Amino acid sequence: MATLVSVNVGLPKDVQWRGATVHTGVWKQAVSGPRVVRRLNIEGDGQGDLAGHGGEHRAVLVYQLASYRYWQEVLGRNDFVHGQFGENLTVDGLADDEVCIGDRFRIGEAEFEVTQPRVTCYRVGLRMNEPRMAALLVSHRRPGFYMRVLVEGRVQAGDQIVKIGSDPVAMSVVEIDGLLYLPGHPHDRLDAALRIPALSPGWKSSLQALLDQASGAGTGTSGNVGLTDAAASPPPAWSGFRALKVVRVDPESRSVFSLVLADPDGAQLPQALPGQFLTLRLHNRTDAPPLIRSYSLSGRPGAPEYRISVKEEAHGGGSAYLRANVHAGDTLDVAAPRGTFILRGGDTPVLLLSAGVGATPVLAMLHALAAARATREVWWMHGARDGSEHAFEHEVRTLLAAMPNAHAHICYSRPATSDLQGRDYDAVGRLSVERFAQLGVPRDADAYLCGPTGFMAEVTAALVAFGIDRGRIRAEIFGAGPSMTPGVVSPPARAPHLPEGAPGTGPSVSFVRSGITTNWDPRYASLLELAEACSVPTRWSCRTGVCHNCESGLLSGSVTYSPEPVEPPATGNLLICCSQPRGDVVLDL
Repeated sequence: MATLVSVNVGLPKDVQWRGATVHTGVWKQAVSGPRVVRRLNIEGDGQGDLAGHGGEHRAVLVYQLASYRYWQEVLGRNDFVHGQFGENLTVDGLADDEVCIGDRFRIGEAEFEVTQPRVTCYRVGLRMNEPRMAALLVSHRRPGFYMRVLVEGRVQAGDQIVKIGSDPVAMSVVEIDGLLYLPGHPHDRLDAALRIPALSPGWKSSLQALLDQASGAGTGTSGNVGLTDAAASPPPAWSGFRALKVVRVDPESRSVFSLVLADPDGAQLPQALPGQFLTLRLHNRTDAPPLIRSYSLSGRPGAPEYRISVKEEAHGGGSAYLRANVHAGDTLDVAAPRGTFILRGGDTPVLLLSAGVGATPVLAMLHALAAARATREVWWMHGARDGSEHAFEHEVRTLLAAMPNAHAHICYSRPATSDLQGRDYDAVGRLSVERFAQLGVPRDADAYLCGPTGFMAEVTAALVAFGIDRGRIRAEIFGAGPSMTPGVVSPPARAPHLPEGAPGTGPSVSFVRSGITTNWDPRYASLLELAEACSVPTRWSCRTGVCHNCESGLLSGSVTYSPEPVEPPATGNLLICCSQPRGDVVLDL
């Protein structure tokens, strides 16, 4: 019979790590005597990052003495104490390859149900002083597991662990951990896992995405869509940059113009997905690295040519160069269409919401819906300063007229005297909860947003307050995306910049969304460390090639990995946490 060897608790504290402060509860200490187990944790315990740990389905973490002995041998260490792996309950027995999701146990006065394997996270490596630990737990098939509390009560070291129930699927912790994190993802086992009621909602969502991919819903995609949306689009149609010819330059408004691009030999260009973007490499100066900028495709997907639309910014080097120097007949270096902000299929209503030049990716979606003569309800909702800044007005009206269930609502923030309400625009002001209600916007719609940062934050909040599920709201960001650095107490924000100290002498590394190009220096262990040295916003969790939160677009070039990731990223992507450049690279960061 399995036995509870130690009860370990600890409240979150701040620790220093790589020049930053991390707020974490991974330091657990063994306690004597009974402790009350409650629905969300054990008496005296807490979690520092509730987004990744804790909650009803991750209330109690379990790890086994057998795994302690295993890691002592593998790592050549003898300094472990109970709670070393961040677990609440150290147990003798309950091996990961024997315990199944849905198993129920009585320990002391309390009852528990197994809900999921451990979440891979850099903080277990922080406690262990072993940066590879998150990857090792998965690749060596010894993750440990979480339980939720069915019956609250007291537990203490020495309590017997009695199995009181199980789920008929009988899928072990090791198997379900491998289903998500390791290559393979067999269709039948994914389907079986999703039939386990006890499995936590987060894991169900991830495994459902993998099942959809295996079933063909993600046709053409590669990589692990259960871990990251960055793997949700098909591989790029070509690698690196190729020359495309500028066919036309068309004005769209006072500040927005479009470039129509074609193959120089007249060949059909690969089809882009509605909402994707192109990346251009602009040789604007001979004494400096080229400018690399991304612009949304705004034309009809499947057209023989690509159209991108650009807003000329007062201090925008790329847009100013294109406006002043690029004409019909010129060629530009262009990377293949990219991006995961793409129109999903289905028959639910669609909200296309934009402001200013943010109309461009949702306009491509409108083109796709009109070309398909979509019968689903479509709402075009756009904001502009006035008529002179209202791009694509006639084009949008024509497209909406081709669909039987289309609606439009245009807001001007500062209409000119020549703008006529009811003809040029519908209302003065901005989109709001009240306006959605007045218009009768459907609450079961899929919403797609693009525009200035303030607009997207404001409209997202309004949509959620109106009653649209946050999971149905997708947004495209023209600049750098939001960072995700779990547990790190945020330092004062800095704009992206070149790294401090002497410049590197290695290959060129370009962070496109942040507008930074610098040279690689081997003092950085990974491209993630270089990005951090440049204050480029990044997303990560494990920092060792497991979680795929750092997966990003590799627009040009190639990388090596050290350590090798547990599962490779999608074709055309890279994991910045464990990669180094082979030569010049261009990253969608």
